Amino acid sequence: MSPDEPASQSAPVEITEDEAALYDRQIRLWGLEAQQRMRNATILVVNLRGVATETIKNIVLAGIGKLIIWDREDVATEDLGVGFFFRNEDVGKKRVDAAKSRIESLNPLVAVETMTSPTAMEREGFDALVQGVDLVCITDSERDFLIRANEACRRAKKPMYAGGTYGLLGYIFCDLLEHEHITSGSKQDGGKDIKVKVSYSPLREALKHRWSGVPRRQTKNLNPAAVFIILALWEFQSRRQGHLPDDPIYADELEAIANSLIARAEVNQEAFPAIPRSLVEAMVMAAMHEFAPVCAVVGGMLAQDILKALVREKHLWPTFSRLMEAPEEETSSA
Repeated sequence: MSPDEPASQSAPVEITEDEAALYDRQIRLWGLEAQQRMRNATILVVNLRGVATETIKNIVLAGIGKLIIWDREDVATEDLGVGFFFRNEDVGKKRVDAAKSRIESLNPLVAVETMTSPTAMEREGFDALVQGVDLVCITDSERDFLIRANEACRRAKKPMYAGGTYGLLGYIFCDLLEHEHITSGSKQDGGKDIKVKVSYSPLREALKHRWSGVPRRQTKNLNPAAVFIILALWEFQSRRQGHLPDDPIYADELEAIANSLIARAEVNQEAFPAIPRSLVEAMVMAAMHEFAPVCAVVGGMLAQDILKALVREKHLWPTFSRLMEAPEEETSSA
């Protein structure tokens, strides 16, 4: 099969004795059945930058079955600071080509495929690609592509994660559709494990959420500044053909966008009247840059949640709008 053809899901495989020995600690933690689900999972990761590097490392070491990576860019000098799959001699090579053998060396039991074709991210190509995977993870992408990708995942009934960083800030979005997991019950339930069903919102709907029902104190505790500066960066990119601010001259524009989004979302004005100017000024200088510690934190948390979703444990991020909207839950005895 060509590297740029969509993968097809294979028949479920059983964990061998050698694999059981390798994953012994994990099996003791969440059980053989959960490890089996990971072993049979095919995950698509889009874009290979700092966040994806950390996420890929963790999910490959955990023992997924197959990893498909799409990225069309060449390794640049700035990638060396956050991409530990790259070396000085890799500058100028395709990112996926430079990283593939080093990813495989982390865990030879995981099949790794790479893709570079732009058509794979277009509607028909992406729809076909998503059909052959179990979960999609998109990193460091623009809002408009994330919305289109999320809609494609929903058409195919595939869960999707997204994550990225802008300087010292980062985000994670999660849409697991209708997801069931096991969690510990309360004292009223006698401490028994219970099955929880969570309904997720698509990104397009999450971005329309209103804060009007959030009390003043809770609004302050939720730190809306971080949410709305990221949403403002997404809007800035959309207006400027994918470009991020990289100069103080863009501060007024970014500030106006953020305050417009805050007003539209009906955020409590007493608790949060406007986006802090200091944050805006920091973002117009830092948004384009990646910092290894931030990528490690966001990528690590993203990988952790992906694995929990695969093994159906309680996860961390009900949706990108967790700060704004709690998902509805239905519970039943496990």
